[in-house]
Amino acid sequence: MADWDLLLTDARIMTLRADESGYTAIEPGAIAVAAGRLAWIGPANELPDRSADDTRSLGNRWVTPALIDCHTHAVFGGNRGGEFEQRLTGERYEDIAAEGGGILATVRATRDASIDMLYEKALRRLRQMAANGVATVEIKSGYGLDKSSEIKMLGVARNLGQASGIDVKTTLLAAHAVPPEFEGRGGDWIDTIISELLPEVIERDLADAVDAYCETIAFSAPQVAKLFRAARDAGLPVKLHADQLSDCGGAELAAHFHALSADHVEYSSETGVRAMARAGTVAVLLPGAYITLNETRTPPIRSFRKYGVPMAIATDCNPGTSPLSSLPFAMALASRVFSLTPEECLAGVTRNAARALGLSDRGTLEVGKRADLAVWDIDHPRDLSYWMGGAPLNELLVEGIRFD
Repeated sequence: MADWDLLLTDARIMTLRADESGYTAIEPGAIAVAAGRLAWIGPANELPDRSADDTRSLGNRWVTPALIDCHTHAVFGGNRGGEFEQRLTGERYEDIAAEGGGILATVRATRDASIDMLYEKALRRLRQMAANGVATVEIKSGYGLDKSSEIKMLGVARNLGQASGIDVKTTLLAAHAVPPEFEGRGGDWIDTIISELLPEVIERDLADAVDAYCETIAFSAPQVAKLFRAARDAGLPVKLHADQLSDCGGAELAAHFHALSADHVEYSSETGVRAMARAGTVAVLLPGAYITLNETRTPPIRSFRKYGVPMAIATDCNPGTSPLSSLPFAMALASRVFSLTPEECLAGVTRNAARALGLSDRGTLEVGKRADLAVWDIDHPRDLSYWMGGAPLNELLVEGIRFD
C-alpha cells in the first residue's frame, strides 16, 4: 500500500504562510497528498523516500493555495443588464428604483424563480469561478427577503456545495434590505428574522454565519446589534456590510461583536480600523462594487496596513453592483484602484480570505491542511494581479482531486 495518494514534483511553490514575507518560494519543490490533505511539502532535494499511487510532474509550474472568494451573492434570479445600460445613458439609480428596478427587481425575480432555475444559473457561475482557480466560495442569501425565499436561497447554496465539487460556505443575509412588505418598519423585519427565520435556518443547518447591511439605506447600528446578539447566542459567527456609502460606525460595530469580517469599508474611520485590529476582524475589499458604483473614496488601506488589519479581496458577485465572477480580475482591480501590491492581493484571496470565513484548514500550503491547489501557467505570482482578465490556470485540485 502506497504512503501517499498523490505526489506532485517539479513545482514552484508559494505557500503563503503567515510567517513568510515577500515572494518566499520553494523551487524546485514537491507536494504529497494523502486523504485529501497535504502530507508533505518542501524542497525536492529533501523529498522522503516514500511511495505514491500517482506521481506527476508539474513541469516547473507555479502552485499556490486554491483561491477563496469570501463574499458573493451568487444565487439570485433575473438579470439587471438593462439597468446597467440605462445608467450608462444617464438615468439615475434612484429613478430606476422608483420605476421598479434596483434590488427589489432582483427580489421579485428571486422569489419567482424555481429552485432548479436558481441552482442551474448559480452552478454556471461557480464553474466560472473554478476556472479561475477558486475552490471555496461564500454565498449569501438576501434577495429573498421573506422566510420561504431566504430558506430557498440557502438551500440552493447548500446543494451547490454538495454537488459542484466546490466548497460552499453559506451566510444568512436576510438583513440586506427592508422587504417591501415591511416598508418603513425595518425594526419589525429584524424581529421577524430573529423570531422566525433564524431558528429554522439553525435547525436545518443552512447557514455558517449571519451578515447584515449597516447603512442609512438599510439597517441602523442598533438594529444590526440586536440581530448579532441573537446570532451570537445561537452560536453563529457574524460579518457585516460596513461603511460602504457613509461612516455609520460599521467597523466599530463589527469589531464589538468580533465579526469575522467587515466588508466594503470605504468610509471606515481610523477609530474603526483600530477596533478591527484589536478584534482580529478582516477587512474584505470589493473593487467590483467600487468600480460599478463609480465610488471615489477608497478604503483606508494605509490605516489597515498601519494597524495590521488583514485585507481580503472578493468579487461580491451580484447582479446589481458587482456583476463579476473572476477573482483574479478582482485582484487586478484591487491593485489598480486600491493600490494593493500583488503580494497583498494574493494573500487577500488565500490566507486572509480563509480567515474572513473563519477557516483555518485552507488558504496556505502547510502539512495537515486541505490539498486545495491552484497550478498556474505564469512566469511569477505577481502575474495574477498584473494581467487583467483571463487567469492562466493549468489545473485546480480540490482536496487533492483534479476539478473538471
